[in-house]
Amino acid sequence: MTQPVTPELREWLVAQLRAGFGEAEVVAAMLASGWDEGVAREALSTVLATLPVEPPAVATAGTGGLPAIDLTGSPLRVDAGDRWVDIVVSMTHPQVVVLGNLLSGRECDALIESARPALARSRTVETRTGGEEVNADRTSSGMFFQRGQTPEVTALEARIARLCRWPVSHGEGIQVLHYQPGAEYRPHYDYFDPEEPGTPTILRRGGQRLATLVMYLNEPARGGATTFPDVGLQVAPVRGNAVFFVYDRPHPSTRTLHGGAPVIEGEKWVATKWLREREFT
Repeated sequence: MTQPVTPELREWLVAQLRAGFGEAEVVAAMLASGWDEGVAREALSTVLATLPVEPPAVATAGTGGLPAIDLTGSPLRVDAGDRWVDIVVSMTHPQVVVLGNLLSGRECDALIESARPALARSRTVETRTGGEEVNADRTSSGMFFQRGQTPEVTALEARIARLCRWPVSHGEGIQVLHYQPGAEYRPHYDYFDPEEPGTPTILRRGGQRLATLVMYLNEPARGGATTFPDVGLQVAPVRGNAVFFVYDRPHPSTRTLHGGAPVIEGEKWVATKWLREREFT
């Protein structure tokens, strides 16, 4: 099924792109108006192919309009500005990089202690409205830092921006999560599903999520790995290490289904950073 791109449709699509809305947001708006997803994506692709420049939302930074760690030449470590970060493992599909030595022990401790007084039962996005809800799939407690809230947060945000080649302004605040024995986060995707009615509301704050960085602040005695079920990958929660992964479209084909396996013994503290298409407000 195809739909001719009329002058009116082209004018509307170009206006949305040049206003800073990402492709996922435009498609979501079309779906909300009753368009078939395949037809909407084909119409958008047709218009994008005729534009003389990339729309601002995807031309901000990184490689190909996405956050990216420079792995040119298969480096053992990369320069993150104020420290060198080790490359432990990398995959191409999904785009996953396991990082070593992203945070110092002192930084891990400082983030935990700053977060501890503000912890509350973790919530997930309520996809029907764009709000939040308590979800049985997520049994941790957590909190969000504002960007630049503490010296450690400021330094870490700058390090992530340098490492991932993505502006600090285009990231959500760092979230710290605490998992006690038995707590877990069942497999899920981090992008916002375009088919959910609440997604257009969520996307107004900064566009679609493009990448995730999960940072390990301590080491549980057993359990607590970050799992990627589609590719059989488990990342051990090693203090100071992190796992970075990218999803170039809000679709299961990215193979970025992931979860936090139950903690069996001890406790687990992690910090998560989500990177958005445009400035997060």
